[in-house]
Amino acid sequence: MRKARKDTEVIYLPGNHDEFLRSFGEHEFGNIKLVDTIIHSSSNGNRYLIMHGDQFDAVIKNMKWLAHVGSWAYDMIIMFNVFVNKARNLFRLPYWSLSAWAKYKIKQAVNFISDYEENLSSYAASKGVQGIICGHIHHANIREINGITYMNCGDWCESCTALVEHFDGRWEILRYANNSSN
Repeated sequence: MRKARKDTEVIYLPGNHDEFLRSFGEHEFGNIKLVDTIIHSSSNGNRYLIMHGDQFDAVIKNMKWLAHVGSWAYDMIIMFNVFVNKARNLFRLPYWSLSAWAKYKIKQAVNFISDYEENLSSYAASKGVQGIICGHIHHANIREINGITYMNCGDWCESCTALVEHFDGRWEILRYANNSSN
């Protein structure tokens, strides 16, 4: 909010945890722009479609009740994770995300991540862009899929990851190294 007040344009893409904001449609609140998708032109001229990505999650789209149960369970695991890491800290063990581990194992079991990445990449290709940037599944990744660059920022809460674009147009996943205090 401070950046927006100081004339920095902030673009907010709602996802499944704040989907009620989608009812506002594309809207601007001062320097905060609310959109479902947006195109980013990188410094090397490539164009990337940016979206949250929950629109391509079969559970979110087809089984809302399961998505709500999953969201509740996820929140409970996040709270429990605080206690797990306080105990780990006592034994000088590094931070470990129970929620990221559980989410990855469950989704890995049903091959969700691969299908999700491929579906998003196909969608990006249909929009005529060189790549897609999303989040939603909290699994940071950069890879090429059928000529489309798929990038997922992961998340800042569990895995402490973000995407960084370099001045020459290269992208990399930034991993915050000292997350033992979380």
